[in-house]
Amino acid sequence: MMMQLKRMSLVVAVAAIVAGCHTTNPYTGEKEVNKTTAYGGIGAVTGAVIGGLIGGGEGALEGAAIGGAAGAGYGYYTDRQEAALRKELEGTGVQVRRDGDNLKLIMPSNITFDTNKSAIKSSFYPVLGSVAKVVKEFDKNLVEVVGYTDSTGGDKINRPLSEDRARSVADYLMYQGVAGSRITYSGAGASNPIGDNSTMQGRALNRRVEINLIPDPKHQ
Repeated sequence: MMMQLKRMSLVVAVAAIVAGCHTTNPYTGEKEVNKTTAYGGIGAVTGAVIGGLIGGGEGALEGAAIGGAAGAGYGYYTDRQEAALRKELEGTGVQVRRDGDNLKLIMPSNITFDTNKSAIKSSFYPVLGSVAKVVKEFDKNLVEVVGYTDSTGGDKINRPLSEDRARSVADYLMYQGVAGSRITYSGAGASNPIGDNSTMQGRALNRRVEINLIPDPKHQ
């Protein structure tokens, strides 16, 4: 009887985890998966299966608890960092995107640089300072800064310009106190377009700098 109750408790706990995976994004109003809860749920299920094979009902319960905590670990860290970035960057024109444990900040060139220039606009300094503030607080990421251009002008112009812009952003992050050992930068020119280069709007989208925040293996 006691074993059955424990098994029922495990089922209820896992069901609650799965049910809690969906939250409402406060910025878009859309339903989306809460990464921390989802990772915790996956960890719980995995731990329960392994624990159950080893130790029966009690093993399943212990496995679920251990697996859930492990699964939510870095996901919870990324959740907090994502929320902090969205709060700091709301209304600035900088996009925050997430793919698993990776975060990407997309900064259009029209708010960061003048045409064909690599010096950061003075009006953008406070925004980039807000990025640096969060990146310093959450220091378990590596920081990849990549510059992009549209397809006009050719590689001889675009590659150096995109790299110079990426360097300017990287330098400012370091000036704001982000450790240089965490940062790399590169220029990708017109590669990896996110808009249609045959249209003015598409070319504007492609002229950008991206900051990729990826897990540092030392903290995994």
